[in-house]
Amino acid sequence: MNAPMPNENSSSRLRLEQARRLLALAQTGLHYTTGVFDKERYEEIAAIAHAQIAEIASMRTDKVTELFAFEEGYANPKLDVRCAVFDEAGQILLVREAADGHWSLPGGWADVGLSPAENAAKEVREESGYTVEIVRLLAAWDTAKHPHPPSVFHIWKLVFLGEIVRAGEVIGVETDAVGFFSLDALPSLSLGRIMPQQIERLDELRRSGEIDFD
Repeated sequence: MNAPMPNENSSSRLRLEQARRLLALAQTGLHYTTGVFDKERYEEIAAIAHAQIAEIASMRTDKVTELFAFEEGYANPKLDVRCAVFDEAGQILLVREAADGHWSLPGGWADVGLSPAENAAKEVREESGYTVEIVRLLAAWDTAKHPHPPSVFHIWKLVFLGEIVRAGEVIGVETDAVGFFSLDALPSLSLGRIMPQQIERLDELRRSGEIDFD
């Protein structure tokens, strides 16, 4: 989902951030410009940014262009909505991502037409089978400020606290296993989506009643 890339040094991360910013400026320029020549210039800038991202990510340029093909209008970060659900023993609900075989909190890109909280509840129901009541927001994080593997997208992550109402059947296709795990025995995590220290922080937040934000 997040199009993660291999671990990079600080220089590569800076180059990636600059390329994403360049691409955002080109996308916004294409949205507002009415001039033919300006449109050509912005398209050229976008192509340069695609090539830079492809080089850093060790991807083909056409694949990067394909990832951004539907990114139109004023450029904004993408919104990833997740839900942290704990059982009575303090274990956390995780789902295994079919895309990479690693585990994460239920969640994904926010859908148009639903509030962030409604998105979180929907993702839990589809990916784990559990219907939950959303209690409150736990965290609002900018993934660029956390040690996730670099992503071609700039992502903001909202994590809500959910309480189980009832169990049901998994109806989504993006996950292939569900389980509750002790925080000191977490499975292999999909690090582009969630990191062990973030799960520990979410447990602290649900106990303290606080909200964490970048």
